[in-house]
Amino acid sequence: MTLPPMRQLTLDLLPEAAPSLDNFVAGGNGEALAGLAAWLTPDNRESALYLWGEAGAGKTHLLRASGAHYHDGAADPDLAGGAESSEPAGLHAVDNVEALGEAGQIALFNLFNRLRAAGGKLLTAGTQPPQQLKLREDLRTRLGYGLIYRLLPLTDAEKIAALAAQAAARGLRLPPDALDYLLARAPRDMRSLSALLAALDRYSLEQKRPITLPLLREVLQGPHGAGPAAPGSLPPENRHA
Repeated sequence: MTLPPMRQLTLDLLPEAAPSLDNFVAGGNGEALAGLAAWLTPDNRESALYLWGEAGAGKTHLLRASGAHYHDGAADPDLAGGAESSEPAGLHAVDNVEALGEAGQIALFNLFNRLRAAGGKLLTAGTQPPQQLKLREDLRTRLGYGLIYRLLPLTDAEKIAALAAQAAARGLRLPPDALDYLLARAPRDMRSLSALLAALDRYSLEQKRPITLPLLREVLQGPHGAGPAAPGSLPPENRHA
């Protein structure tokens, strides 16, 4: 299936930076971020931590940022990608636990027990608190054993503030209404919004044009032809002229 130009551009230009705790836009999730950072320290003895919240709240970002062996229950509902055979200690993360099938639930239950016995840690995430998940009762109980934090989605004001900070870090000179325009017309998750900001940066370099609302409109519609140039393809004096 051919994706619409804007969505294909978004997928092609996802942010270069790997997920980290430092580049997570916390918004109202400062307590959860601090709790996760403390839990990840070597001297913390809690064996399990569970994050829950709606799609786009940042669960996957934090699981990947943790440095854990990452498993995705949505992509691999049986957890056949190594959870059963992985080393008994260490740090593991299982995302989208609500999507696990029967075999995946058994695999996660066994992984939880192995890690706990061996001094390892398990980071999990889902869309609901443990007691509301439609999973095996013994697994729900295990997921509720450790620390639990809810992640709240960013407000529009928080997204605009985060995008403004990213634009400033890139040296972008944006017209006053650019971020409101972007937020009103683009996918609303921060990953896509950040990708589109990167696309705007690259496209302005390729076109050697200042950033204006018409240029932003072209990026949202998808440029015809080869698309934005890679960063660094133009000399520094041509950036954001």
